[in-house]
Amino acid sequence: MVDSKRVRVTGPLAVYRDGFAEELVALGYTPDSAARQVQLMAHVSRWLQAEGLGAGELTPLRVEEFLNHRRAEGYTLQLFDRGLMALLGYLRDLGAAPSVPAPVACTPVEALMERYRGYLSAERGLAAGSVERYGGPARLFLSERQQPDGLDLDGLTVGEVTAFVVRECRARRTGSAKVLVTALRSLLRFLFLEGLTSRPLAQAVPTATGWADRSVPRPLAAKAVSALLASCDQDSLVGRRDFAVLTVLYRLGLRAGEVAGLRLDDLDWRLGEIVVRGKGSSQERLPLPVDVGEAVVAYLQQRPRVDCRPVFLRVRAPIVGLTSDAVQGLVRAACLRAGVPSAGAHRLRHHAASAMLAGGASLAEIGQVLRHARLATTKLYIKVDHEALRSIAQPWPGGAK
Repeated sequence: MVDSKRVRVTGPLAVYRDGFAEELVALGYTPDSAARQVQLMAHVSRWLQAEGLGAGELTPLRVEEFLNHRRAEGYTLQLFDRGLMALLGYLRDLGAAPSVPAPVACTPVEALMERYRGYLSAERGLAAGSVERYGGPARLFLSERQQPDGLDLDGLTVGEVTAFVVRECRARRTGSAKVLVTALRSLLRFLFLEGLTSRPLAQAVPTATGWADRSVPRPLAAKAVSALLASCDQDSLVGRRDFAVLTVLYRLGLRAGEVAGLRLDDLDWRLGEIVVRGKGSSQERLPLPVDVGEAVVAYLQQRPRVDCRPVFLRVRAPIVGLTSDAVQGLVRAACLRAGVPSAGAHRLRHHAASAMLAGGASLAEIGQVLRHARLATTKLYIKVDHEALRSIAQPWPGGAK
């Protein structure tokens, strides 16, 4: 085992060696992995010195030149820029190496999309995943308004908005159509606020008539959930983490992004509560069931001791919090292990709702746990519980014939 602080570094990066070594430890690199990263740093530094360059000239173009040099020297490892991410990130955070310039919007559509994404993030408080989902329909709509001299938005009519929605929704599944309608309304509000349209057209977007009635959530069966949990090897760190994530998903009905956003400070062990950061920067406190708390504690006992506040972490360096996509991938991997048809995290959310309904919870109580803004959204779940439907059905006048 090599001590990363004993790796000899000469040249312009020598002064950053100790700090970089400490950063690697904080990110959860093993001693051997950290030593390899510092050895790579030493090679970069020698190359910069030979070229008469300093850390401040370590631009993306120079990085590619270094990698070409490394390949020519016969090295077989760390031959791509991904291997330099830790070093470059450290130097850029210090201001020692130049930051990567943000891409310049080269078309009117991209320039406006950049402003729209900023509006969604800063003004509306949407999560990165939601901003990304809204971006596709918005870009599609705007691209159809592009003219040789710019974007034709001031003359936008109700008929054009309606025609776009009808045409696009015919070729889309229900979920995609819902996203398109929501995203287009958001975009049209933004355009009006920016003074790019002469009148508010958000209400001109057709209502998704019938979609809510046809879109019945499909919860995972109890046997399938048990199989997912049983597929986790709880003698390993990964298994304990996956078991805890799955337990949080199916018991509390959290969304994938909400699980990824959980932080250690959100767990109130004294009161037995958990803080959930939901859509639009909302925060809700939910009771922490005993089995959920036990699963999380079992994971935290083995959780890497790194200065990182998210509850659920990657297990390989750099050790950082799981992303929403990683949570989704975790669920699908569990399905594969358990021999269950592939499903996403939202199916476990549906399971939580159905389980509460079967246990006698009211729609209002289920809506509170799932943090629905409208009772109509919660009502979807009663359609998947036939026993609940029977309990509210009225007898046919005159009796059965």
